[in-house]
Amino acid sequence: MDRISSWRTKFFLWVGLPVIAVLGLAFAAPDVVPAWRAKSGAGTDGTFTALREECGRRSCSWHGDFVPADGGAPRRDVLLYDAPDGLTTGGTAAARDTGAGKGVFSRDGGTTWLLVTGFAAVGALAALAWVVLIVRTVRGRRRDVATIERLAGKPVQG
Repeated sequence: MDRISSWRTKFFLWVGLPVIAVLGLAFAAPDVVPAWRAKSGAGTDGTFTALREECGRRSCSWHGDFVPADGGAPRRDVLLYDAPDGLTTGGTAAARDTGAGKGVFSRDGGTTWLLVTGFAAVGALAALAWVVLIVRTVRGRRRDVATIERLAGKPVQG
């Protein structure tokens, strides 16, 4: 920790890493298995009906209803991951429900599985790095205390 002197670096290590870990693990990790199930073709097939489109700075997302082909219970107001180009309000798309909390996946596939996996992996790595940082800091401080006590002639407590 002695080599880390910049306040920006310290801020990133002590605040940034835990924030990245929480975001990656809380938001992406729960959808890793459903995204991979969709990539492999598992899940319940059905039809997604687009009801509204929400657009951000770089992309748009479709929300609507999913009705399983086997007649099971529909899911209302879900997100369609990897929506096909040209989808319009009231339009339908073949979809697959794999248990993702907020949505269903287009049967045509896409890159959501890769993005979700990447964000979850970054979150896990940030959490691991933060734990290593804490352990190293605690061990370093214990070493410093032991050195000070030794120099002062006090008995070292373990």
